[in-house]
Amino acid sequence: MRITSVRAFPIRLPRDLASARGTAGSPTSLHGEGIYRWSTAYPVLYSTHFETALIQVRLDNGLEGWGEAQAPLAPEVACTITELLLRPVLESEEFDGSAAGIAALWNRMYSTMRVRGQTGGFMLDAISGVDLALWDLAGKLAGQPVSALLAASPKTTVPAYLSGTTGTTPDERAAFAARFGLPLVKLYFDSDWNDLLRTADSLRSRGMDFAVDALWHLPPASAVEMALQLDARRAHWLECPLYPEEHGQHIELAQSIATPIALGESYRTRHELRPLAGACRILQPDLGRSGLTESMAIAGEFAAKQIVPHVSIAMGPQLAAAIHLAAAAPNCNLCEYNPNVLDTANAFLARPLELTGGVYHVPQTPGLGIVWNERIRELVGGE
Repeated sequence: MRITSVRAFPIRLPRDLASARGTAGSPTSLHGEGIYRWSTAYPVLYSTHFETALIQVRLDNGLEGWGEAQAPLAPEVACTITELLLRPVLESEEFDGSAAGIAALWNRMYSTMRVRGQTGGFMLDAISGVDLALWDLAGKLAGQPVSALLAASPKTTVPAYLSGTTGTTPDERAAFAARFGLPLVKLYFDSDWNDLLRTADSLRSRGMDFAVDALWHLPPASAVEMALQLDARRAHWLECPLYPEEHGQHIELAQSIATPIALGESYRTRHELRPLAGACRILQPDLGRSGLTESMAIAGEFAAKQIVPHVSIAMGPQLAAAIHLAAAAPNCNLCEYNPNVLDTANAFLARPLELTGGVYHVPQTPGLGIVWNERIRELVGGE
């Protein structure tokens, strides 16, 4: 069989910013005009919309696979890379659905821009979207769920943790979290550290554990002092405490505190993660940035570390891929859950992704388990 087409579709959906604040894709308040606005807490842009990039790969036997690139801003960029750079090196290539064959295609895509310095960022996001589509095809060819291709005895359920809370007071945020019945809740640090600690205490008083996503902006001079307050509260982890470029600062912080540091969403490959191996005990590959091929390689190379897939703005392919990774990797026993994201993804699926009783149910149909409903035509036309 041969690959006959590779297509990419930028997706931009309206979203309710008020209800989304404090959760994936909108963890802080925003200011400015237009679609892309600055966070009020630190210098980074967020979209007022739900943005992602869908990838479709077709074979000459008519079978199609769907993937997704992480694209919370300007999904057109990942789509243009896919159409202009990746499509020409994939179309007409043989595809046998084997892990080795997919890895060879991953390397072929990666090699197109390696010597030009594009070994991360948008380039890897686009590669990852294609990679997920190739694994979807592999599962369909084999008549098996992707997790069964990745592991001999994959899990059929994966525990979930709640990512983000909403509410104006610590008790309101804790009450919001309690509605979901999950034992672990991740809090996003906006700008008031004491307010975050009060929310953590309120969660504890209700019998829930907590983790903290610092969104890369703890003040370096105060980071240790702030993190020691998490030690005292037995935080599950401290995610993304400092700027992603600051490898040395992360290592120094890790050596000064007991709370495990979690990193991964900004680093697409093993090459980017190796300098940070001494700084974290938890790795969080994002399936829309690392794909399944590289995420499994990360889980294998760093087998002594806990793997917890990062899930931000995502539709069905990304979410399903994260669940399959969690089911297959032996050092993974947890997956991120954002209610708004899952609801949005499921709105376009004929067979919704399931989370009941505090666990994700790993899709058992061939491929990633993504079956679109008619609403997808609103986004990708007749495809």
